[in-house]
Formats: sequence, C-alpha cells, structure tokens
Amino acid sequence: MTLQKPDNEACSYDERSEDFGYMVETASELDLPDGFSAEVFGGNIVVSPWSRGSYFRPMNSLLNQLEPHAPESHVTSGAPFKFVFPNHAAAVGPDVWVADEDMIEIDSSKLPGEALSLVAELTSPSTRGRDLTTKADLYGHAGVPVYLLFDMKEQRCTVYSEPSSRYGYQSLVAVEFGKPVQVPEPFGFELDTSAFKRQR
Repeated sequence: MTLQKPDNEACSYDERSEDFGYMVETASELDLPDGFSAEVFGGNIVVSPWSRGSYFRPMNSLLNQLEPHAPESHVTSGAPFKFVFPNHAAAVGPDVWVADEDMIEIDSSKLPGEALSLVAELTSPSTRGRDLTTKADLYGHAGVPVYLLFDMKEQRCTVYSEPSSRYGYQSLVAVEFGKPVQVPEPFGFELDTSAFKRQR
C-alpha cells in the first residue's frame, strides 16, 4: 500500500522539511495490522509486511557474523527502528543494521541515518523492487558505507560499497548464496552466505 502526497515544485526547502516531518509522523502513527510497518520514500508512505519466519535463520547468521567485525562503538541489530534521512526525504527500517551506539542513544524511535555503517535487506515479493532500486540509491547517496542486498528470489547476495553523494554506490560484488563474499571496510571480513541458500 502506498500513500502519496501531491508534488509541489514551488514549495521552499523549509516547507519540504516540514512536509517530510509530517509524513514521518503520519507513518509512525498509522494503525497498521500486526506484522506490517510503514516507511517513507520522498512523498510516499509505503506499507510492507515484516519478514517471514523462514528468514530468521539467515538473519541470525548474518547478525552473528557481523557483530565481531563491527567498527568500535557500533552495535549490530535487527530491531525495527526507523532511520531518518531528511535530505533524501526518507525514513526506513532496514532488516539488519549496524550503527554508532552513541549516535542512536536518543529519546526517539526515529534514529539518524548518518549513524549507520552498514544496512542489509532481505527481499520479499512486496519489497524486492524497492530494495534493488530505491533503497540502493538512497543508501549510496546518503553515504552508508556498506549495503548488503540478499535477493531471496534470485538466491544472490550483492555487496554495495564506496558510496558517493553524487553517484550512489560505485562498487558492487554479487555472488550466489552458498558462496563466500568479502564485506569491505570498515568491516573487512569474508561473509558465509550458506545460511541463505534455499533448501530444495
């Protein structure tokens, strides 16, 4: 489900910021059925289901592998917080994230996107298109150092790195599930993707 706000090219930067703040608050206050969450992309509120139970094992494997390699003072989690990117009019809840603990210890459920050192998304039928395009573009332009995209349909992991505010991610490496892949600095380790491989 998507709720769209009419575009107004004539509005000022302050008005755009106000509009974005309103969208984030609206998304936070939606009375959604259990198992659904709302994110903001531009002028849209997008409602999607949470991850399914079959994603628990691969997500847990990812969290366990990331934790010992996270930068100092960064925490690894899959908690459903929203990370806010005001300059990109986005508020998103990654499936797995690593962030600076000091920067996220605030009295709000809306955390600063600049705290992130890594995000990971596991695609589902309802989120795959956004994970492959909109979120890759957002995270790259916003400067998140590493984006791990687990394409559950194609059984492939893509590692995006070298973010640029102008070009988005400038480097990507893709492997089939079951093969190891290097997660670049500030992590610097080889990720085992075997837990993501679908049992046939």
